[in-house]
Amino acid sequence: MTSYDVLIIGGGPSGLMAAIAASERGARTLLLDKGDKLGRKLGISGGGRCNVTNAKEPDELIRHIPGNGRFLYSAFSHFSNKDIIAFFEGMGIALKEEDRGRMFPVSDKAKTVVDALVGQVRRQGVHIRTNSPVQELLLSDGAVCGVRLRNGESIRSSCVIIASGGKSVPHTGSTGDGYAWAEQAGHTITELYPTEVPLTSNASFIRSKELQGLALRNITLSVWSPKGKKLIEHEGDMLFTHFGISGPAALRCSQFVVKALKQFQVSTVTVTIDLFPDQSADGVYQYTLGLARNEAKKAIRNVLKAALPDRIIPLLLSQAGLDGDITFDHIPKQQWLELCQLMKAFPLKISGTLSIEEAFVTGGGVSLKEIDPKTMQSKLAPGLFFCGEILDIHGYTGGYNITAAFSTGYTAGKSAALSTLSG
Repeated sequence: MTSYDVLIIGGGPSGLMAAIAASERGARTLLLDKGDKLGRKLGISGGGRCNVTNAKEPDELIRHIPGNGRFLYSAFSHFSNKDIIAFFEGMGIALKEEDRGRMFPVSDKAKTVVDALVGQVRRQGVHIRTNSPVQELLLSDGAVCGVRLRNGESIRSSCVIIASGGKSVPHTGSTGDGYAWAEQAGHTITELYPTEVPLTSNASFIRSKELQGLALRNITLSVWSPKGKKLIEHEGDMLFTHFGISGPAALRCSQFVVKALKQFQVSTVTVTIDLFPDQSADGVYQYTLGLARNEAKKAIRNVLKAALPDRIIPLLLSQAGLDGDITFDHIPKQQWLELCQLMKAFPLKISGTLSIEEAFVTGGGVSLKEIDPKTMQSKLAPGLFFCGEILDIHGYTGGYNITAAFSTGYTAGKSAALSTLSG
C-alpha cells in the first residue's frame, strides 16, 4: 500500500496551492483528481482570462467576501493577496491591475496561470494522479489515515486535504463529492445555495423578451425586503436576458435574493434599478425636462434617446402613463415625475435564480465552527484539512473567491506538512 505525508483531493486552485505549500516544506505529497486534467475551473475563470486575485487592502477585500470573509484573516496572515501577486510574478507571470482592483495575467489567458501552477507542482516533486476518483476517507479512532479510491485501491496518509470544490460549474468537476467525505468525518454541511448567479423573473416584459440582450452600464441594483427595507445595493453593469437579469450587479445581489425568498417565505422579491445613481430624483427631473425643453418640437420618445438606451424608453413611458409622441408643451407634470421616479427605481419582481449548477460560486459548505482558521484543520478529525470552495465561504466575483481558494489552500498545505513532519 502506497503512503504519503500529505494527500490532497482536488486539482483546482486551492488544491494546487496546497500541493505547492506542502511540498516546498519537504512533505512527500500526492495530488489526486478525478478528472483527466488539473485546473479545469481555473481555466475558465475570469471569462477565460483568470482573475488571479484582487489588489484591495485586506479589510476591503474581506468586505467583498460577504460569506464568512472574516474567517480568512488568519489565512491571509499566511498568504495574502499581496503574496499571491508576488508568487505569480516570482514565477515570471506578469500581472496587470484592471478596474476595481482585479488582477489578470498580462497574457489575458487563464492557461498561463494554470500551466504555471501545474508546472510548479511538478517541479517540486508532487506526485500527480488524474482519473483517480476517491470513494471514501479512511479513518482510525476518528483520525484520518488515508483514502480509498473507487477502483478499490487504498492510499495511506496521516494528513488528507479535501480541496474538491463546491457544486457550481459541475462540468469542471465540481460536483459536491467532498461533502460526503466531510460528513463521514463528522462534519456539518450548512445549507448549500447558489451565489453569483443570474436572477429569474416572470415579469411580462421579461417573458416577451422585449429587453433581451439590453446591457445597462453603471446602474445601481437594490434588493428590498417585503417590508420595504433595503437589504443590499450594488453598483455596476447588468444585462436583461430571456429569463431575467444577469451581469455583475445582478450576480452580486443574488445571494441576498436567495436568503430573502427563504427568510420571508415569499414567492418574489422586488429589486429596483437606478439608471442614474449619481443624480437625485429632482436632478433627473430637471435634466430630462431640460432635454425636452431644448428640443421642444421633438417627440419625447426621441428626446429621451440622449439620456437612455432606445429599447427601454417605450417600457418606461408606458409604465409612467405617457404617450411617446407628445412634445414638451404637452408634458403632464405628474406623469413626468413618475417617469423620473421609474428612472431612479425601476421595479422588477424576482422569482429566484438559476440553479446552483449554473452559479459561479456555491454558498454554504463545511461549517467553519468545526475548522481551525489558523491551520484549516478539522477540529473533529485529526489530520483532516479543508480548503477552497468546499468551505462555507463565498465572495463576489472579481478575484475574491480565487483569493480565498489560494489563501486557504496555502494555509492547509503548509499546516499539513508541518503537522506530519513534526509528528
